[in-house]
Amino acid sequence: MLKLTLVTDAWEPQVNGVVRTLSTTIRLLAERGVRVQVISPDQFWSVPMPSYPEIRLAMTTQRRIGKQIRAFAPDALHIATEGPLGWHARGWALNQGMAFTTSFHTRFPDYVSARIGINPERVWRVLRRFHGAASAVMVATPRLADELASHGITQTRLWSRGADVDQFRPDAPPHPVYAGLTRPVALHVGRVAVEKNIEAFLAAPWTGDKLVVGDGPALDALQRKYPSAHFLGALHGPALASAYSGADVLAFPSRTDTFGLVMIEALASGTPVAGYPVPGPLDVVGQGGFGPDGRAPGRIGAVAHELGDAMRAALAARRADCVAHGRRYAWDGCVDQFLAALVTGDGQPVPWLPAPGLQMVA
Repeated sequence: MLKLTLVTDAWEPQVNGVVRTLSTTIRLLAERGVRVQVISPDQFWSVPMPSYPEIRLAMTTQRRIGKQIRAFAPDALHIATEGPLGWHARGWALNQGMAFTTSFHTRFPDYVSARIGINPERVWRVLRRFHGAASAVMVATPRLADELASHGITQTRLWSRGADVDQFRPDAPPHPVYAGLTRPVALHVGRVAVEKNIEAFLAAPWTGDKLVVGDGPALDALQRKYPSAHFLGALHGPALASAYSGADVLAFPSRTDTFGLVMIEALASGTPVAGYPVPGPLDVVGQGGFGPDGRAPGRIGAVAHELGDAMRAALAARRADCVAHGRRYAWDGCVDQFLAALVTGDGQPVPWLPAPGLQMVA
């Protein structure tokens, strides 16, 4: 039985794509018989992260983290984030001569620049140091791997993302709010924060209503500035599925996300996606709106330099084509990629078996 220690500074009750990716992966690993030790901020005294209080920064020591890892005696160590826990685990592993893997989930250089104006290259220097010691750095897309290589992080392995196609379905009953909205309805799902560029969505010309699902520090200001938009707060499970299925288009205005899990959840729900021609939308929708490889069964969305143009063009997509493409992203294939990238303490690949049945088409 494979034993894995996963260290993450992003964990429940945070609501974001990183936490959903990690929690889903851990659940599916457990179903395959993998024993997973999670080291996360909820196990320690913590303080809120400045300007992002939902993220708790764990206050502990490298010695304590090492004691937990040693007691579990894992076959493999994966450090998911570059926060305090990640740095402690990295330092302990290096001192022990233990190989480990990391993953790149968040464009911190862009986020820090957007929030406080620091030159992104200063942050990239820190990230190069953090990830440089890893045997492999897992990334969501080949485009992201190329970006990291341009910043000196070259030992990347693909670990894509999946959608829960049993939950996110085109036949999910639309959320009751849609009964009172003017069509076409454009939806945004995600954290309501400056780096998500939601104001570009709310300011874009549109003939129907706009709906925002999510919570975050920019929520109050955007509600005051755009009173005609509808804000539902954070939704989960069937309620979130009902928000996706009832929309006519999902707008994804972020220019900084590494992937954008909400895009494939929307597609699996039959809702086309609109975004800018930047990494994220290009990796899911593709330049022409027919998937990143041009092999979607039909148009599944659109990208354009003006978000409103992309939203209007995406309305031409057929919901059945969106569903067919969204269902290509199966979690079992993503977990196969994760296992294939792991290494043992002496740097050798871990033994694993691919999941039977449906595999993700990369």
